[in-house]
Amino acid sequence: MSDLGTQRTYALVGHGGCGKTSVAEMLLFATGVVNRLGKIEEGATILDYEPEEIKRRGSIQPGFARMEWNKNVHYLIDTPGDNNFNGDNAYLLSAADSVVFVIDAVDGVTPLSKRLWDRVGNSGLPSMIVINKMDRDRADFDFAFDGITSVLGAKPVLTFMPIGSKENFTGLVDVLAGKAYFFEDEGKVKLGDIPADMADEVETLRETMVENIAESDEELMELYLEEGELTPEQVTKGLSLGVASGELTPVVVCSALENKGAAPILDTIQNLMPGPLNHADWTGIDGSKRASSPDEPVAAFVFKTVIDPFAGQLNVMRVLSGTLTSDMALANATQEGKERLGQLLYLKGKEQVQCKEPAGPGAIVAVAKLKKTGTGDTLCDEKTPFELDKPEMPPHLMTFALAAEEKGEEDKVYQAIHKLLDEDITLRLFRDEESGDILLSGMGQLHIETTVEKAKRRSKVNILLKTPKVPYREAIKGKADVQGRHKKQSGGRGQFGDCFVRIIPQAPGTGYVFEDQIVGGAIPRQYIPAVDKGIQESARRGYLTGNPVVDFKVELYDGSYHSVDSSEMAFKVAGSIAFKKACETAGVKLLEPIMRMLISVPDQFMGDVIGDISGRRGKVLGSDSKSGLTEIQAHVPMNEVLRYAPDLRSMTGGQGVFTMEFDHYEDAPPPVAEKIIEEYRKSKEEA
Repeated sequence: MSDLGTQRTYALVGHGGCGKTSVAEMLLFATGVVNRLGKIEEGATILDYEPEEIKRRGSIQPGFARMEWNKNVHYLIDTPGDNNFNGDNAYLLSAADSVVFVIDAVDGVTPLSKRLWDRVGNSGLPSMIVINKMDRDRADFDFAFDGITSVLGAKPVLTFMPIGSKENFTGLVDVLAGKAYFFEDEGKVKLGDIPADMADEVETLRETMVENIAESDEELMELYLEEGELTPEQVTKGLSLGVASGELTPVVVCSALENKGAAPILDTIQNLMPGPLNHADWTGIDGSKRASSPDEPVAAFVFKTVIDPFAGQLNVMRVLSGTLTSDMALANATQEGKERLGQLLYLKGKEQVQCKEPAGPGAIVAVAKLKKTGTGDTLCDEKTPFELDKPEMPPHLMTFALAAEEKGEEDKVYQAIHKLLDEDITLRLFRDEESGDILLSGMGQLHIETTVEKAKRRSKVNILLKTPKVPYREAIKGKADVQGRHKKQSGGRGQFGDCFVRIIPQAPGTGYVFEDQIVGGAIPRQYIPAVDKGIQESARRGYLTGNPVVDFKVELYDGSYHSVDSSEMAFKVAGSIAFKKACETAGVKLLEPIMRMLISVPDQFMGDVIGDISGRRGKVLGSDSKSGLTEIQAHVPMNEVLRYAPDLRSMTGGQGVFTMEFDHYEDAPPPVAEKIIEEYRKSKEEA
């Protein structure tokens, strides 16, 4: 087992396109895990290996690697940056002790950066920030650095300052040590003098840094006020304490594609980021606590599942406490079963390497072919059970209907997608009770399209992706008193059922209410439920568009029966007839679902986005601008935002993000209602 005091387990987090996977690749190259620097553009990175990732040049699932830096073990989790693929970030962060947050010097802090930073804050993990792409033509270090304070609200400590930028990004200044390092080939650096035009700025920066560090600890503050200075050891100690408490955030810079800046990142992780022994106690689902210590009973949390074409299902887990070994028998506290572990494995992208030593707290290992274990499960010692409290998942943003290209293959389609649910817990697969459609919900259109693409490739089945049927509802406009009479005689026993009902519209959300007001046996007791059932079944089929009629009250107050010809079926039909008459008499209106949306965009796009919302028949509820970002709240009809993600991406150059959830139903405007009714009528004629 590695030295837990110097071991580091961290997640790389950042918005899509910031170069996060390139940073990971640079760190793997610097630590000797790979012998060449893979490039995303060439599809040659070790962590993005799925065909869908290579095609779109971006991560769609997390990547894992174990490496050593100066003989210290590091476990790296590369998280996806695209909003379509990072819905399970809370699970990935639960496996880390700290976060390396990547922003780029061109785009700076974006709305998605802010959202991801808030998620990191909610996790309570200490963080450092890497400003990448310092070599790019439009690189602006000051713009990116200022956003750390103004947008993220963090208190940055610039530990490594860039020497030059763009094509003149030639080195770094270690602000604390007062030394300059200049880049050479293969990621190497040579020591040199701080450029004369930077000397004053570096000194001012160092003084400010020491003051900030002193302010984060009362004892250091007293020493600083007495001595006017802190020793290098005191500065490092104070910075570590500030990082651990979340008060201070170290900042370093790099150019991952040019392999410039790996060592300062790794040194900062090693010297300032906490290890597993510093992790807060884990909280169980029952409120119990478990220390992150090798001396505690063993427990491991499965935070990800991946499917390997050769090894099959691999459960990726973080050791929470105790020591994990191959062939160990454990209890699954979540599923209440037992598992025997096979060979423990380290992951290196798509490769697996046998773990030949016990794995202690903080270790990221994988195990193949567990019988009943899935993502979110806790494996533990049978005699001292512990189940980790699972992180919360964000709501699904988009739903599409799936269909088979060839009739009769619907079950194959369902099974092909179902196989992917274990490795992607942000998906939801279900059948629509009204339409019978197979529905797939996910974090966005690209997420669902990529999932279908993966299912086609793996299961060799052709799947069609359709915009799902919008769940419209219908409502009765007014009160109606009607008779439903069913009489049929065709030789032998006839059919007779007769009921008088009063149907009254109710307030939205009230639902269906049935009141039996029959007195004197006008309808025998055994037939009254049949009237209720006939009305409900007819209401589910709808009157205008095939969508359910909702929010009404039925009062059954009179009727008649025949001692021979009456039956449950006859009164069920009578109830259905009464309901249809009530719809004809009172009239029916169409209701459309309204979504509540929260959209976050840079200020310059606010006007375009608000105008677009109005064009979608939406109502802006309010907006709030802070530090260059505007959050817009709005109510928008669901039918208008089924494919909103690509439209927002186009309007904002990929910088806008949104969430939405169902809020309420509203009367559909006449033009919309007429169109839906006409479409339904045509579909019935064609059928």
